[in-house]
Amino acid sequence: MENFLIIQLAVVVIFLYINCLMIFTFLKKEAFRTDTRYILFSQTLFPDSGLILIANLALVLVYYQVAIHFVVCCLLSVIMSLLTVVSPLALVAMCLERYVAICMPLRHADISTPRTRNICLLIMWLISSVIPIYVLYVSLFLIPSKLLLAYVVCSIDVLFVESWQNLVRTTLFQMYFLVMFGIVLFTYVKIMKAARAASSENKKSTNKGLRTVLLHAFQLLLSLLQFICPYVETSVLHIDILLYVNLRYSDFIVFFLAPRCLSPLIYGLRDEKFSVVLRNYVFFGHYTFVSNLFNSVNSRSRVQTKTKPMVI
Repeated sequence: MENFLIIQLAVVVIFLYINCLMIFTFLKKEAFRTDTRYILFSQTLFPDSGLILIANLALVLVYYQVAIHFVVCCLLSVIMSLLTVVSPLALVAMCLERYVAICMPLRHADISTPRTRNICLLIMWLISSVIPIYVLYVSLFLIPSKLLLAYVVCSIDVLFVESWQNLVRTTLFQMYFLVMFGIVLFTYVKIMKAARAASSENKKSTNKGLRTVLLHAFQLLLSLLQFICPYVETSVLHIDILLYVNLRYSDFIVFFLAPRCLSPLIYGLRDEKFSVVLRNYVFFGHYTFVSNLFNSVNSRSRVQTKTKPMVI
C-alpha cells in the first residue's frame, strides 16, 4: 500500500509539472489565448491540474487518517465533483470543434467566434455544476446538524447517509459520460467519413484529427470505467480486505489520474505550434539552438559513419 502511495505521488508531481509548463505556455502567447482550440485545451489543463492536486491531498489525508472539519470536506468534495465533469466536457467540445473544422471548413470561421466560444464555456460550466449542487444540497440539508460541526476523515461516502444518495450521484455521472461518449463517437464517425473522401492534400490533417478524437474517446472511456470500479471493489471487499485496499488505490491511479494526465500528452505535445513554444520555454528560450546542436551532431556522426574506412 505504501508503494502505491509513492507511485501516486511521483505521477502527480511529474504531470503537475508538465501541466504547469503548458499553462505557462498558454498564458504567455496571445495567439493561444484567442484561438478556440487552445482555449478549450486550457479548460482541460486548469481543471485537471486542480483536480489532481485536490484528489491527491484528499487521498493522503485518508491514508494517514487525518480528520478535517466536515464543512471543509464538503467543500473539497463539491470542487472535485465540479472539476471531474468540466474537463471531459471540454474534451467533447474539442472533438466538436475538430468536427466543424474538418467536416464543415467553410462554416468554421462563422461558428468559431468569441461569442459562440463564450456561450460554449458558460454551458460547459453550468452543466458541470449540476452534480456539485446536488452534493452540496445533500450534505448541508439532509445530514444531521450535529455532524456539520464534527471532524471526519474526508471521503465522498461521508457526505451520504443513505445509499440512494450516492446511487443518484453515480447514475448522474454515468449518464453524463455515456452522452459525452456518444457525441465523441458521432464526431469520430463523421471525421472518418471525411478522411476517406478527402484529397491527398487534406488527408494528413484529417487523419490527425481522427487520431485526436480517438484518443479523446479512450480518455472518456477510462473516466467512465471509474464509476464501475466501486461495484468491483465491493465484491472484492467480501473476499480479501488487503486485495480490496490495493485494488482501490490501483483504480485511483489507472481510472482517475491517468485520464487527467493524458490530455497534455495527447493535445499539447502532439500539436506542432504548441509543442514548439513549449519546448522553447523548457530550454529557457534556447530550443532552436539546442535543436540545431543535436542536428549538427547527428549530421557529423552520419558523415563519420559513411567515411569510416573498412577494417579487414
